[in-house]
Amino acid sequence: MPELVPEPLTREAFAPFGDVVDSAGRAGVPANHGTARRYPALAGIEIRGRDARPVIGIFETRPVRLPFRLLVMERHPLGSQAFQPLREHPWLVVVASDPRRPDGYRAFLAEGRQGIVYRPGVWHHFLLSPERPGRFLVVDREGPGGNLEECAVRDLDLLLPPLPG
Repeated sequence: MPELVPEPLTREAFAPFGDVVDSAGRAGVPANHGTARRYPALAGIEIRGRDARPVIGIFETRPVRLPFRLLVMERHPLGSQAFQPLREHPWLVVVASDPRRPDGYRAFLAEGRQGIVYRPGVWHHFLLSPERPGRFLVVDREGPGGNLEECAVRDLDLLLPPLPG
């Protein structure tokens, strides 16, 4: 069974699929009369379609045990989808240029402070929080139109191995 070894989540590596939401390495600006630091415009959101709007929600995930066999890929053609962890522990991001081709997959290990924004139409696996429950703030699209496509990938036998260390 082929293994999909996660690589570190960096802005450069993830750029073909979307944005990394992370203030590390950014200067930020003072805010709220010096009591806070603001990191504006770390990523953008794209919403397509008439009468559509961005919405904010929460996803709570059950932990997955590694090794984990990929199940299904999905994409949202009418809008970006952003995930920001609310618990500081690593989580996994899996994307594919073509979900039917095993050589088109990439996996990323996100640090607990890192969020991501998928561009519209990017194939991705659902949230994977290894070994612990996850809680994520989600910015998504709400409105008319078909904004979810799924592709079963269990038959590809792609496996996420245990994390090192």
